[in-house]
Amino acid sequence: MANAFFQVPYPQNEPIYSYAPGTPERAALQAELKQLRSEHRKIPMTIGGEKVFTDQAVKIHPPHDLKHELGLYYQGDAEHVKMAINAAMKAKKSWEETPWWERAAVFLKAADLISGPYRARMNAATMLCQSKNPYQSEIDAVAELADFFRFNALFMTQIYEEQPESAKNIWDRMEYRPLEGFVFALTPFNFTSIAGNLPSAPALMGNTVVWKPAASQIYSAALIMDIFEAAGLPPGVINLIFVSGPVAGDIIFSHPDFAGLHFTGSTSTFQHLWKTIGNNISQYKSYPRIVGETGGKDFVMVHPSADAEAVVTALTRGAFEYQGQKCSAASRSYIPKSLWPTIKEGLLDDLKSIKMGPPEDFSNFFNAVIDEKAFNKITAYIDEAKASPDVELLYGGGYDKSEGYFIEPTVLLAKDPKYRSMCEEIFGPVLTIYVYEDERFEETLDLLNDTSPYGLTGSVFARERAAIQLATDKLRYAAGNFYINDKPTGAVVGQQPFGGARGSGTNDKAGSVLNLYRWTSPRAIKENFVPPKDYRYPFMKS
Repeated sequence: MANAFFQVPYPQNEPIYSYAPGTPERAALQAELKQLRSEHRKIPMTIGGEKVFTDQAVKIHPPHDLKHELGLYYQGDAEHVKMAINAAMKAKKSWEETPWWERAAVFLKAADLISGPYRARMNAATMLCQSKNPYQSEIDAVAELADFFRFNALFMTQIYEEQPESAKNIWDRMEYRPLEGFVFALTPFNFTSIAGNLPSAPALMGNTVVWKPAASQIYSAALIMDIFEAAGLPPGVINLIFVSGPVAGDIIFSHPDFAGLHFTGSTSTFQHLWKTIGNNISQYKSYPRIVGETGGKDFVMVHPSADAEAVVTALTRGAFEYQGQKCSAASRSYIPKSLWPTIKEGLLDDLKSIKMGPPEDFSNFFNAVIDEKAFNKITAYIDEAKASPDVELLYGGGYDKSEGYFIEPTVLLAKDPKYRSMCEEIFGPVLTIYVYEDERFEETLDLLNDTSPYGLTGSVFARERAAIQLATDKLRYAAGNFYINDKPTGAVVGQQPFGGARGSGTNDKAGSVLNLYRWTSPRAIKENFVPPKDYRYPFMKS
C-alpha cells in the first residue's frame, strides 16, 4: 500500500481544435466519419463487464439522414435492470476500497484517451448520432468530457483534504465514504459530455452505477463505455443498460439499495421521478441523493446602452447553435425599441447566411433536430405561432422531415410578452423576441423575472455599469449561470460551474466540487489518545 500523499496532475482546460481547412484534425475527422458511415455497429449492453445482446434489436439512424443505418442496439427488459443492480452491488465493496488515486487514474487515463487516440472517433460518433457540427461536437464530446474527468479528480482531492481541527489528546478525522447502495445515472441526448459525466462523477467517489442513456444517444454512449474499459474501469462499476424509462424506474426506485439519482432531462420527468422516490422513501436503507439539471427558458436582456453588434452575435449563436437543443439556449430576448431596427437587420443578415444540412458537410452551421418526437413538438409551436395574432413570424418557420429532421432557424416577434413561446421551453431552434420601450428597462426586468418557472441561464447586454448592476440584482434568482455581455451558453468546466434552480434543477453545479459532495457520505472519526478514567467532573467537588 502506498504511503505518500499523491497530487493529481493540475488540470488545464482541453484546447479546442479548429478543424479549419488544411489542418490535420480536419483530415482525421473526415476519415473517421467516412469509416463510421461504412460500418454497421452492433451495440450490446454492458452489465458486470459482460456484453449483453437480446433478441430485440433497434435500428440507429442519423437524425439528418434517415435512410442510412449506422447500426443496431439491443434493448433490454426488467431482468437486465435487475442484473445491472446486482452487478453494481457486487462490485461495490472492491471499488469503494480501491485507493482514491487508483480510481482517479482510470478517469485521468480516459480523459487522455478521449483527447488523444479516440478524439476523431468521439467527434464522428457524436456528429453522426446526434447531428452536431464539428465545433459543437469538439467542445462537447472531447473538450468538456475530458475536462470533467480531469477537474473532477482534482475536486475529489480537495474534498479529501478538508479535515477538522483536533483538541489536545484528540485526533479528529473526516472520512468521505461513497453512498450506501448504487447510483442511477439517467442521461440526455444533447451532450455526450453530460452522458459521460453523470455516471463517472459518482463512480470517481467510490460509488457503483447503473447508467441508462437516452435512446437517441446510445451510439456515442457505447463509445464512452469502450473508453472506460480501455482506461481500466473494473467490471460492474458502471453498468450500461438500454431499457425504457418506466421499466428502469419501476425496479430501481423500489429497490432498497437505491442511493442516488444523477439526472439531466426534462423538468416534468424529473418532478415525476422525485415524486416516485418520495412515495417510496420508506423502502430505502438511506435517504437517496437527488441531483438533477432540467429545463430552461433562457434569456438575453438588452439595455439601450448595449453594443448592438455583440447582441446580434449572441442571439445567433446562443439561440441556434446545435439547433437550440441546449438547456442553456437563448430562447427569449427583450430588446429596447431604440436598438431594435439595428439588431433586427443584423440578425436577419446572419440567419440568411446560415447553411443547413448534414454535419459531414463542414460548411453547415445548422443541422437536424434529434428525432421525430422533437420535430413534431417544435413544429407544433411554429404552426401555432403562424396562426396567432399575438406573434409575428419574423424569419424561418419552414421544416421538412423527408430526409432528416430539419427545421429552419425561426424567429418570432411577440406582441404579448407572456405569449406561450416566451414562457415555455421549446428545446429547438425557435427564438422569441419582445421589444420594449427604452424607459421601461427596470419594469421589463421584473417582467422577465416573473415570466418563466425556470432559473437556468441568462445574460444581460449593457455598457452602463448601473444597468448591469440593476439587472444583476433584480435577476438574482432568474439564472444559476448569469452572463454579462455574452451569450447564455458555453459554460466551461472549472470556470463556470453549471446548473440552475427554480424549475431548472437542484443547482448542484456540474464542473465544480459542489457536485462531487453529493456523492459522498461523510463519517467523522474521533480518536481519544488519553481517555478519562473517572466519570466525575471538577464541578462536583465539595
